[in-house]
Amino acid sequence: MASCTSRKKKEKSKLWLEDSNMLTYENSLWSEGFAHIAGIDEVGRGPLAGPVVAAGVIFPKNYDKIPAVDDSKKLSQSRRNELYQIIISDENIEYAIYEVSVEQIDTLNILRASQMAMKKVIEQLNKADIALIDGLPVPHFPLKNQSIIKGDSKSASIAAASIVAKVYRDELMMKYDKQYPGYNFVNNMGYGTKDHLEALDNIGITPIHRKTFAPVKKILFPPPNQLSFEF
Repeated sequence: MASCTSRKKKEKSKLWLEDSNMLTYENSLWSEGFAHIAGIDEVGRGPLAGPVVAAGVIFPKNYDKIPAVDDSKKLSQSRRNELYQIIISDENIEYAIYEVSVEQIDTLNILRASQMAMKKVIEQLNKADIALIDGLPVPHFPLKNQSIIKGDSKSASIAAASIVAKVYRDELMMKYDKQYPGYNFVNNMGYGTKDHLEALDNIGITPIHRKTFAPVKKILFPPPNQLSFEF
């Protein structure tokens, strides 16, 4: 128990980035003359309910108060929230958020919806010279960019974007939990957990469920019963 408490204290005490490896991509691009580097990430591809959200973050060059960010999935909820508040309240850090609705996801498909969210985010970051994108390349991206597999654990800018997108979307799902009780959105964030799937069977779908995703689609369009023959 003592070691767990110690880890929590250590996590909270470290506010500013000390790991220079998390700035490897940024330092390289800054040295090439790019002053405003936007980290781009998205969250919410896999859930059965709720929007997909993308975020972008730009840290000033050689800024001495870059938060101690990391891949949002590696952080506790309280730590994510703490870093989120630092990022969005610092007037020296530029950020943008864009969410794609369930209706757009069902129309475009989740991959295109996610890519659209990332493109829309960069359009809101007026100062961006270049973008670092988590994951695979985004076709027809409107700005010079570099894609990085697992970029949220390699680039401070992308990690910050992952935190902003994650916290923003989680807060949306918590609001939906009150609006649509019974699905446990406050804990599963729309993912297809056992309790969520059971709620779909027992309660049905809501307006924020993705109708093109298999478990939801199966409820909307159940397969025809097989004909039974008596011999």
